[in-house]
Amino acid sequence: MTGSGERPGAPSGVEGGGGGSSGGKPPAAVRAGSVAVMGGTFDPIHVGHLAAAEEARQSLGLERVLFMPAGVPPHKPDRVITAAAHRLAMVELAIRDNPAFELSRLEVDRTGPSYTVDTVELLVARARKAGREPDVTVILSAESFRGLPTWSEPERLLRQCRLAIVPRDGFPLPGRAWVEEHFPGFEEGVSFLDSPRLKLSASEIRERVAAGRSIRYLVPDAVIRYIEDHALYRDETWRKN
Repeated sequence: MTGSGERPGAPSGVEGGGGGSSGGKPPAAVRAGSVAVMGGTFDPIHVGHLAAAEEARQSLGLERVLFMPAGVPPHKPDRVITAAAHRLAMVELAIRDNPAFELSRLEVDRTGPSYTVDTVELLVARARKAGREPDVTVILSAESFRGLPTWSEPERLLRQCRLAIVPRDGFPLPGRAWVEEHFPGFEEGVSFLDSPRLKLSASEIRERVAAGRSIRYLVPDAVIRYIEDHALYRDETWRKN
């Protein structure tokens, strides 16, 4: 695995900066000790999150995927966010049937904004303390990846982990040339996955709940029951938030 002074390489069997479809390829061999971070507000978690994490896990041979709800999202300071306890509970319900998926409270329990670079640095330090070479991948949507230049210390982030970029409807996958332009020298640490393509967002789900419309098949059944039991997203506020 890459040290702090080197740039990350592409996983075996995955073309760094590639743009081809990943849906027809066989699963990659699992890299022992590898871990991915699937971050977000998860307000609520939906099948798009789960499908993207599973695609990254299989395509890149990841041993574990940590679903990590944000505590204070730095890019959404003015948006109303459901209490962390509810978001954690929904994630736990959604991932409980996949042994490779784990819930992480790391960002929720940490004070201040949830900067990805700090999260990854902590995961790298923990791996080294345990005597393992760090092997960390951050899963991002194409939309989030295009915003990477505005993130806190993006190059420090790229020195410590790989990135797996998954499609987001309405946001074309940036290619290798985009990476070369914005982050020269880090091209081999970025893998583009061309599937699955699900047109779905948490804001759409919140709006549907607020309008009294069904969200069946958009989120796991257990999450639907949780939303109903706790009367989440019913207020008019959620129609446009």
